[in-house]
Amino acid sequence: MDNHNRTMLNEFILMGITDLPELQASLFGLFFIVYMVSLVGNLGLIILSNIDSRLQTPMYFFLKHLAFTDLGYSTAVGPRMLVNIVVDEHTISYNSCATQLMFFSIFITSEIFVLSTMAYDRYVAICKPLLYTVIMSQTLCRGLVAILYLYSVILSLLTIIKIFHSSFCGHNIIRHFYCDSLPLISLLCSDTHEIKLIILVFSSFNLISSLLIVFASYIQILVTILRMNSAEGRCKAFSTCGSHLTVIVIFYGTLFFMYVKPESSHSYYTDKVASLFYTLVIPMLNPMIYSLRSKEVKNALHRTWKMCANTIFKIM
Repeated sequence: MDNHNRTMLNEFILMGITDLPELQASLFGLFFIVYMVSLVGNLGLIILSNIDSRLQTPMYFFLKHLAFTDLGYSTAVGPRMLVNIVVDEHTISYNSCATQLMFFSIFITSEIFVLSTMAYDRYVAICKPLLYTVIMSQTLCRGLVAILYLYSVILSLLTIIKIFHSSFCGHNIIRHFYCDSLPLISLLCSDTHEIKLIILVFSSFNLISSLLIVFASYIQILVTILRMNSAEGRCKAFSTCGSHLTVIVIFYGTLFFMYVKPESSHSYYTDKVASLFYTLVIPMLNPMIYSLRSKEVKNALHRTWKMCANTIFKIM
């Protein structure tokens, strides 16, 4: 990174969630609970899918990585935000800001493609059930995940390098509660056309390509389900997609609200609320949605709890 930039600008000031002191304690309590539920829920899903052999299928392999990405970007933002509320210290160092943006970008981009990969997995399971284990092999699943993580890292590094190798004007107040790309770009003195174009092109590609995969998969799934003669078969097929569809609607709905609405309707406070929703609330909701709707997860949790209880009883 440019040494001149670093001596000129060593830290940023995050505006935080609110500047009203009377709300700080309440907000800390609320978001601490939200983050801890998210942490426990996502870690629980990751551990459960690793230790329970009945959850070691392609669907739960991708669910484990969904939980990992949820945990990743909520942790990139949550702890720092909570610390800033408690100590009333909203500064973040130059390098910490770059690191936060990098990890947030990696995990949020990965989540977009994990969700579309899960849609493809549901398509194969419902439309090609006899070939499911052949098509969704362990090699393919691991390869897909490796590719999407590699792509996310490369894209994130490209954005970080472009932003932090540019010249900042000396203004260091970020109108957000974490280091996001657009508020940082507004602090740059140098020409931002190229950076904005890169973000626009890749954001559009990520959103459109992942949505095309989701739409194509679910159109095929819908056609297959409507052709089923058995009402029980149709209900079972719909139930396997219910959790994923719920997560898709919440996640993409929030992204569309944030980035696709007209510029004139943007508001500093509504954008901040939407950012809180997809950085902290969605990572909390996802494991809850899958746990409450999935019998396999409930049964695995029951088996694991029973096994742990028996082990403790034997030790005692």
